[in-house]
Amino acid sequence: MIESPPTLPEGPIATILGDLRNERSATVPFPPGETSFSMRRTQSFMRDPMSWMLDGYERFGPVYTLRIFHHNVVMMLGPEANHHILVSHAHNFSWRDGHLRDLAALMGDGLLTTDGPYHRAHRKMMLPAFHRERIRAATAVIENEVARAMGAFEPGAVIDLYDWARNISLRVAMRALFGLDPDRVDTRGMDAADEFERALSFHAQNIYGQLARGPGTPYSRLLKSRARLDALLYEEIDRRRDDGGGKEDLLSLLVQATDEDGEPLPTEQIRDEVMTLMFAAHDTTTSTISFLFLELARNPELAEDPGITVDMLLEETLRMYPPAYVGPRLSREPFEFAGIPVPGRAHIHYSSYASHHLPDVWPEPERFDPYRFTPEGKAAMRKGQYVPFGGGSRTCIGMRFGEAEIRVIARAILERCRLDTLPGHRLVMRTAPTLSPRGGLPMVVRRAAPAAVLSATL
Repeated sequence: MIESPPTLPEGPIATILGDLRNERSATVPFPPGETSFSMRRTQSFMRDPMSWMLDGYERFGPVYTLRIFHHNVVMMLGPEANHHILVSHAHNFSWRDGHLRDLAALMGDGLLTTDGPYHRAHRKMMLPAFHRERIRAATAVIENEVARAMGAFEPGAVIDLYDWARNISLRVAMRALFGLDPDRVDTRGMDAADEFERALSFHAQNIYGQLARGPGTPYSRLLKSRARLDALLYEEIDRRRDDGGGKEDLLSLLVQATDEDGEPLPTEQIRDEVMTLMFAAHDTTTSTISFLFLELARNPELAEDPGITVDMLLEETLRMYPPAYVGPRLSREPFEFAGIPVPGRAHIHYSSYASHHLPDVWPEPERFDPYRFTPEGKAAMRKGQYVPFGGGSRTCIGMRFGEAEIRVIARAILERCRLDTLPGHRLVMRTAPTLSPRGGLPMVVRRAAPAAVLSATL
């Protein structure tokens, strides 16, 4: 039987005390950086972590310390740092104990919040649902959902692209991953999923809200919305068990799966994996579609460039706007990186966003340039240079599925129209739980012939 993941500290006070104990017991000093306590710095970092990370790289180099709220965080940025954490020394870093460990209490023990044998065993069980044949079969589902939703794209119409893509990707996840018909699902399910996602986003961005846990707090409302969603998930899991199989979606695969002793997975474990993938699958897709069309609105000539493919547009979007822009870890043992010692039991962050915006790695990193991703350009990249989906054994399991969905959506839009930014709209980034446009992305539909990128090949 697979051993359950270790229990995490309960509540913010226990977490804070544990972090302080770890710092006091460090056997080597923390790397240079901003190590004094500052609530102003903490608030500023929560609002704009990307600028803080890039500024620290310029001042201190690829490894430095930044004190956030009550504890030090060691930032490790750049291709070599990414490869060190994700691949060559991945055994020395725990995701579960990193600073996003609060997610385990909310999302459960899914792939996102577990490490070690438990993570490996569950990933192995779930991989068949993401094989190429399954993704090809799911493409028809994606195309049907997109075709159904394209009626909103009338010339002159103003649509919130983020909200539109969010609705599609949730419907796709329900159909393709979980075998559910969103048109027949009790509206309570859609409402509960939407309510939980919004509450989770608020919680992740509000450091004071994370500390307050009593009745009437945002956290208590988050738990209530999760309980409503849980009840519906457990109901569906029980229904699948009673049906005895037959479907080939991810939920049915988990219901039918057994551990090494031949025992079926506990209902709670199935719920945890479904919860994790339901939100990870559609949130990242939604953000990427939004930013891709934002950049095409800013650079309209790119859609008509026959040397650019849809895949090049997608890859450059993920370079500039990786949804999971930071990867928190906890070091297990002291180590050395770039000649600088780092303590064990220290909070470590790698950042795909910061690494993708370093001018000494990417020329003109703030310029949207799909030509970075020609076959020759990709072949010249260093290990760890491009990590929008993480890397190593924790590479996003749904990466290929998400890319397939984004391609279908992008091609459907570019086949019939272009999208322009709404005059006067100012982009504000939301940084938690993923990188996305805060308050949506209103865009104006403009009639156009099929874009040249649709027929481009390399």
